[in-house]
Amino acid sequence: MAIISPSMLSCDFANIQRDVEMINASSADWFHIDVMDGVFVPNISFGFPVLAAMSKHAKKTMDVHLMIVNPDQYVAEFKKAGAHYLTVHYEACTHLHRTIQLIKAEGMKVGVALNPHTPLSVLEEILPELDLVLIMSVNPGFGGQKFINASVEKVAKLKSMIVAKNLKTLIEVDGGVNLETGARLVKAGADALVAGSFVFGSENPAQTIAELKKL
Repeated sequence: MAIISPSMLSCDFANIQRDVEMINASSADWFHIDVMDGVFVPNISFGFPVLAAMSKHAKKTMDVHLMIVNPDQYVAEFKKAGAHYLTVHYEACTHLHRTIQLIKAEGMKVGVALNPHTPLSVLEEILPELDLVLIMSVNPGFGGQKFINASVEKVAKLKSMIVAKNLKTLIEVDGGVNLETGARLVKAGADALVAGSFVFGSENPAQTIAELKKL
Protein backbone atom coordinates (compact mmCIF):
# COMPACT_ATOMS: atom_id res chain seq x y z
CA MET A 1 0.00 0.00 0.00
CA ALA A 2 1.56 3.27 -1.15
CA ILE A 3 2.21 6.31 1.03
CA ILE A 4 -0.05 9.10 -0.28
CA SER A 5 1.35 12.63 -0.01
CA PRO A 6 -1.13 15.26 -1.32
CA SER A 7 0.65 18.28 -2.77
CA MET A 8 -0.33 21.49 -1.00
CA LEU A 9 0.72 23.45 -4.10
CA SER A 10 -2.75 22.57 -5.45
CA CYS A 11 -4.74 23.43 -2.32
CA ASP A 12 -6.91 26.54 -1.98
CA PHE A 13 -4.43 29.12 -0.67
CA ALA A 14 -7.27 31.21 0.78
CA ASN A 15 -8.37 28.16 2.81
CA ILE A 16 -5.11 26.42 3.68
CA GLN A 17 -6.17 25.49 7.21
CA ARG A 18 -9.39 23.93 5.91
CA ASP A 19 -7.43 21.83 3.41
CA VAL A 20 -4.88 20.82 6.07
CA GLU A 21 -7.74 19.63 8.31
CA MET A 22 -9.21 17.70 5.36
CA ILE A 23 -5.90 15.87 4.88
CA ASN A 24 -5.64 15.24 8.63
CA ALA A 25 -9.05 13.54 8.51
CA SER A 26 -8.31 11.63 5.27
CA SER A 27 -6.36 8.41 4.68
CA ALA A 28 -3.37 10.41 3.36
CA ASP A 29 -0.04 9.72 5.08
CA TRP A 30 2.01 12.86 4.45
CA PHE A 31 1.71 16.51 3.45
CA HIS A 32 3.83 17.30 0.38
CA ILE A 33 5.02 20.90 0.44
CA ASP A 34 6.81 22.32 -2.62
CA VAL A 35 9.16 25.21 -1.90
CA MET A 36 10.18 27.13 -5.04
CA ASP A 37 12.46 30.15 -5.33
CA GLY A 38 11.83 31.45 -8.86
CA VAL A 39 15.50 30.71 -9.69
CA PHE A 40 15.86 26.92 -9.78
CA VAL A 41 12.32 26.67 -11.19
CA PRO A 42 10.23 29.37 -12.92
CA ASN A 43 7.72 29.70 -10.09
CA ILE A 44 7.59 30.94 -6.49
CA SER A 45 5.62 29.17 -3.77
CA PHE A 46 5.60 28.76 0.01
CA GLY A 47 8.07 30.37 2.39
CA PHE A 48 8.84 29.66 6.04
CA PRO A 49 5.85 31.48 7.61
CA VAL A 50 3.35 29.46 5.54
CA LEU A 51 5.14 26.18 6.26
CA ALA A 52 5.26 26.96 9.99
CA ALA A 53 1.55 27.89 9.98
CA MET A 54 0.66 24.62 8.21
CA SER A 55 2.73 22.53 10.60
CA LYS A 56 0.81 23.97 13.58
CA HIS A 57 -2.34 22.27 12.28
CA ALA A 58 -0.87 19.28 10.42
CA LYS A 59 -1.05 15.97 12.28
CA LYS A 60 0.92 14.01 9.69
CA THR A 61 4.47 13.92 8.31
CA MET A 62 5.62 17.12 6.61
CA ASP A 63 7.28 16.02 3.37
CA VAL A 64 9.11 19.15 2.15
CA HIS A 65 10.46 19.29 -1.41
CA LEU A 66 12.96 22.09 -2.06
CA MET A 67 13.17 23.39 -5.61
CA ILE A 68 15.67 26.08 -4.70
CA VAL A 69 19.32 26.96 -5.25
CA ASN A 70 21.70 26.98 -2.25
CA PRO A 71 19.49 24.85 0.02
CA ASP A 72 22.29 24.44 2.61
CA GLN A 73 21.81 27.91 4.07
CA TYR A 74 18.16 27.17 4.95
CA VAL A 75 18.33 23.62 6.33
CA ALA A 76 18.05 24.61 10.01
CA GLU A 77 15.21 26.98 9.21
CA PHE A 78 13.19 24.21 7.53
CA LYS A 79 13.64 22.02 10.59
CA LYS A 80 12.38 24.90 12.74
CA ALA A 81 9.37 25.39 10.44
CA GLY A 82 8.30 21.76 10.93
CA ALA A 83 9.83 19.64 8.12
CA HIS A 84 10.21 15.90 8.82
CA TYR A 85 11.50 14.89 5.38
CA LEU A 86 13.65 17.41 3.50
CA THR A 87 14.26 16.65 -0.17
CA VAL A 88 16.78 18.61 -2.23
CA HIS A 89 17.41 18.45 -5.96
CA TYR A 90 20.55 16.72 -7.18
CA GLU A 91 20.76 19.42 -9.88
CA ALA A 92 20.80 22.23 -7.27
CA CYS A 93 23.54 20.87 -5.01
CA THR A 94 27.20 21.27 -5.94
CA HIS A 95 28.30 19.42 -2.78
CA LEU A 96 25.45 16.95 -2.38
CA HIS A 97 27.11 14.82 0.30
CA ARG A 98 27.63 17.89 2.48
CA THR A 99 23.99 18.92 2.02
CA ILE A 100 22.82 15.43 3.02
CA GLN A 101 24.97 15.53 6.17
CA LEU A 102 23.56 18.95 7.11
CA ILE A 103 19.97 17.65 6.83
CA LYS A 104 20.78 14.56 8.90
CA ALA A 105 22.53 16.68 11.52
CA GLU A 106 19.25 18.58 12.01
CA GLY A 107 17.46 15.29 12.70
CA MET A 108 15.40 15.21 9.51
CA LYS A 109 14.99 12.38 7.02
CA VAL A 110 16.79 13.19 3.79
CA GLY A 111 15.63 12.88 0.20
CA VAL A 112 17.18 13.66 -3.17
CA ALA A 113 15.00 14.58 -6.18
CA LEU A 114 15.92 13.95 -9.81
CA ASN A 115 14.57 15.95 -12.74
CA PRO A 116 13.20 13.93 -15.69
CA HIS A 117 16.43 14.30 -17.71
CA THR A 118 18.78 13.29 -14.87
CA PRO A 119 19.97 9.65 -15.01
CA LEU A 120 19.79 7.36 -11.98
CA SER A 121 23.53 6.71 -12.26
CA VAL A 122 24.23 10.00 -10.41
CA LEU A 123 22.87 8.35 -7.23
CA GLU A 124 25.21 5.35 -7.34
CA GLU A 125 27.61 6.63 -4.65
CA ILE A 126 25.07 8.44 -2.48
CA LEU A 127 22.11 6.02 -2.41
CA PRO A 128 23.03 4.34 0.92
CA GLU A 129 22.86 7.78 2.61
CA LEU A 130 19.29 8.49 1.50
CA ASP A 131 15.94 7.85 3.18
CA LEU A 132 14.07 8.78 0.00
CA VAL A 133 14.55 9.38 -3.72
CA LEU A 134 11.99 11.60 -5.44
CA ILE A 135 11.52 10.88 -9.14
CA MET A 136 10.04 13.88 -10.96
CA SER A 137 7.53 12.59 -13.52
CA VAL A 138 6.98 16.13 -14.85
CA ASN A 139 9.38 19.06 -15.18
CA PRO A 140 9.38 20.79 -11.78
CA GLY A 141 7.76 24.17 -11.23
CA PHE A 142 4.04 23.89 -11.87
CA GLY A 143 1.15 21.57 -10.96
CA GLY A 144 -1.21 19.96 -13.45
CA GLN A 145 1.40 18.89 -16.05
CA LYS A 146 1.25 15.80 -18.26
CA PHE A 147 2.87 12.65 -16.89
CA ILE A 148 6.19 11.61 -18.49
CA ASN A 149 5.77 7.89 -19.26
CA ALA A 150 9.50 7.09 -19.10
CA SER A 151 9.23 7.68 -15.33
CA VAL A 152 7.70 4.22 -14.84
CA GLU A 153 10.79 2.47 -16.17
CA LYS A 154 12.99 4.84 -14.16
CA VAL A 155 11.18 3.76 -10.98
CA ALA A 156 11.64 0.07 -11.85
CA LYS A 157 15.38 0.62 -12.45
CA LEU A 158 15.77 2.52 -9.18
CA LYS A 159 13.94 -0.25 -7.30
CA SER A 160 16.46 -2.75 -8.71
CA MET A 161 19.36 -0.55 -7.52
CA ILE A 162 17.86 -0.30 -4.01
CA VAL A 163 17.22 -4.06 -3.77
CA ALA A 164 20.70 -4.87 -5.11
CA LYS A 165 22.25 -2.73 -2.37
CA ASN A 166 19.86 -4.16 0.25
CA LEU A 167 18.65 -0.67 1.24
CA LYS A 168 15.39 0.62 2.73
CA THR A 169 15.34 3.85 0.66
CA LEU A 170 11.82 4.91 -0.30
CA ILE A 171 10.89 5.81 -3.88
CA GLU A 172 8.53 8.78 -4.19
CA VAL A 173 7.06 10.04 -7.49
CA ASP A 174 5.76 13.55 -8.12
CA GLY A 175 3.91 14.83 -11.18
CA GLY A 176 0.85 13.79 -13.19
CA VAL A 177 -0.16 11.13 -10.65
CA ASN A 178 -3.72 9.82 -10.97
CA LEU A 179 -5.31 6.37 -10.51
CA GLU A 180 -4.00 5.09 -13.86
CA THR A 181 -0.41 6.41 -13.63
CA GLY A 182 -0.35 5.71 -9.88
CA ALA A 183 -1.18 2.04 -10.41
CA ARG A 184 1.65 1.71 -12.96
CA LEU A 185 4.12 3.43 -10.64
CA VAL A 186 3.23 1.27 -7.62
CA LYS A 187 3.58 -1.87 -9.76
CA ALA A 188 7.05 -0.64 -10.86
CA GLY A 189 8.12 -0.22 -7.21
CA ALA A 190 7.09 3.27 -6.05
CA ASP A 191 6.53 3.55 -2.28
CA ALA A 192 5.03 7.05 -2.13
CA LEU A 193 2.85 9.02 -4.55
CA VAL A 194 2.51 12.80 -4.62
CA ALA A 195 -0.82 13.98 -6.05
CA GLY A 196 -1.84 17.61 -6.30
CA SER A 197 -4.36 18.74 -8.89
CA PHE A 198 -5.80 15.19 -9.11
CA VAL A 199 -6.72 15.38 -5.41
CA PHE A 200 -7.63 19.03 -4.94
CA GLY A 201 -9.31 19.36 -8.34
CA SER A 202 -11.66 16.46 -7.62
CA GLU A 203 -15.20 16.82 -6.27
CA ASN A 204 -14.37 14.84 -3.15
CA PRO A 205 -10.64 15.11 -2.32
CA ALA A 206 -10.84 12.77 0.71
CA GLN A 207 -12.47 10.07 -1.43
CA THR A 208 -9.86 10.57 -4.17
CA ILE A 209 -7.10 10.11 -1.55
CA ALA A 210 -8.84 6.91 -0.35
CA GLU A 211 -8.90 5.59 -3.94
CA LEU A 212 -5.18 6.34 -4.39
CA LYS A 213 -4.49 4.61 -1.06
CA LYS A 214 -5.97 1.37 -2.43
CA LEU A 215 -3.43 1.18 -5.31
